[in-house]
Amino acid sequence: MPSFTLRHTVAAGGVCTALLLVGCSSTTDDQATASEANQVAVSDQWVKASDTGMSAAFAQLSNTGDEPVRIVSVSSPASTRMELHEIAAGSDGAPTMREKLGGVTVAAHGTHSLAPGGDHLMLMDLTAPLAPGATTTFTLSFEDGSTTGFDAQVRDFSGNKENYDPSRQQETPGDGTTAPGHSG
Repeated sequence: MPSFTLRHTVAAGGVCTALLLVGCSSTTDDQATASEANQVAVSDQWVKASDTGMSAAFAQLSNTGDEPVRIVSVSSPASTRMELHEIAAGSDGAPTMREKLGGVTVAAHGTHSLAPGGDHLMLMDLTAPLAPGATTTFTLSFEDGSTTGFDAQVRDFSGNKENYDPSRQQETPGDGTTAPGHSG
């Protein structure tokens, strides 16, 4: 009888171990599903055509999750340097674009518009011309370390011409310089 009990104990231990592993793997899947990147849908995305210098990308960001998400950076092979930008009044009251310190937050079950004259994705130091009709790729990085990518079509746009404040300080206006080719 002791060998019968030992076999059942070993078998029960094996079943418990298997259940524990299944339980751990399902928790991992739930955590992956809950990443900030998986909660955000990108729509109506496009980027302004430009031959050199700077450009801007725009989109509608929708958060399907129960918690706010924060985008902390953006990258694209179309540019050697990118920033999340906002438009604010400069020292002279004129619209000035500058880096949006702290990133872009999209409220739970909310939307955030990246649009000309408002928040946008700033491409600085283009690697090649952005020709109308072409498509370029972007990667958004979130506060939790997750990322999501999207493609945006290049379009002609002659809109807004703000000054650029490279100081990156939200409290102190910089010596705003004109941003040729930008339409933030």
